[in-house]
Amino acid sequence: MHILLIHQAFAAIDEPGGTRHHEIAQYLTGRGHEVTIIASPVSYLTGKSLHEHIPWAEKQEIDPGITIVYAYTYPALHRSFVHRVFSFLSFMVSSFFIGLSIKDIDLVWGTSPPIFQSVTAWVFARLKRVPFLLEVRDLWPTFAIALGVLQQPILIRASEWLESFLYRHADQVLVNSPGFIDHLLSRGALHVELVPNGANTSMFDPQAKGKDFRQTHGLADRYIALYAGAHGLSNDLGVVLAAAEKLKDRDDILFVLLGDGKEKPALQAQAREMALTNLKFIPPISKKEMPGALAAADACIAILKPIPLFATVYPNKVFDYMAAGRPVVLAMEGVVREVIESADSGIAIPPGDPAALAETIVYLAGHHQEGKNMGSRGRKYIENYFDRPAQAAKFAQIIEKMVNLNKV
Repeated sequence: MHILLIHQAFAAIDEPGGTRHHEIAQYLTGRGHEVTIIASPVSYLTGKSLHEHIPWAEKQEIDPGITIVYAYTYPALHRSFVHRVFSFLSFMVSSFFIGLSIKDIDLVWGTSPPIFQSVTAWVFARLKRVPFLLEVRDLWPTFAIALGVLQQPILIRASEWLESFLYRHADQVLVNSPGFIDHLLSRGALHVELVPNGANTSMFDPQAKGKDFRQTHGLADRYIALYAGAHGLSNDLGVVLAAAEKLKDRDDILFVLLGDGKEKPALQAQAREMALTNLKFIPPISKKEMPGALAAADACIAILKPIPLFATVYPNKVFDYMAAGRPVVLAMEGVVREVIESADSGIAIPPGDPAALAETIVYLAGHHQEGKNMGSRGRKYIENYFDRPAQAAKFAQIIEKMVNLNKV
């Protein structure tokens, strides 16, 4: 079976960003399938191109059976909302023309956000008369509206129409969080399956101490409260800075923000103005390097803005934290809080509350063994319920059934 994935934000395991799709693709090739990915050479996380000069199309085999074709994308992804839309539209167009040359496809896999690339996936599926799988990774445009990023009434109505159109015309809709299901059904989705975010536990060693990472980044023997991930508008990292300010007198505690994103320059400027010597920014690293970073942490922070809609999400980072055996400080409500509480693998605090975050870090720093016990329980919970190979197997069964039905 030959699967075509159209994914502007695709990140390989040796690149910064979420690698769920690469890991699933590797599993699919292990079952004898072939995967072709049309992706952008402009990193969705950093906004920087992988190439000095952005090509119209560049093909490479990143693993046996996995071919990636980098399609031209307007490079100013993080400059403004308008430039961001141009980036999305440019990829939608270039990926369409490049995809026309890809032969013998059995299934087209579209993923959102950005939603525009899923339009290309739907058109391809219909042109090639193969099933269309739509994967929904967050509720766009609903999240964009809640954050105030999308405000024009005409654009909102057009975006909501497009969202509903794709839900209704997908042969199968896939979600990575149970919190999304009701939203999709209310907007016309007919067939919805859950393949949740999770983690590949084989990548992480809960007993590791991360000595190399600590030495490389000058973290010494301080208690490390680590945030790893995107530095975007929704991530509310100003709360972490405010918590660090409250703990300026604690030389033994260091907040570490690992990653990149549109808001990072502003956060760095704010940290300098606040004279935060107990907070350190570290550039993004690849997924291959992430086990060492998480091993260096004593506690890991997951945080989003206090917007009710964010109660629906399953952030990837939470599952990586748990797989690494680290206690989670969760500044979020909703379905992922249910995971943390069921696993007893961390401490949930109200989102948007710097005092609560600071108090929780102080508590964990004073109760090392309790934190280790939380981490151990979290690791076991991931092994039992959210291990990536089991999720990939379910994904494979879904698409194999879709293709077999199409051939009847």
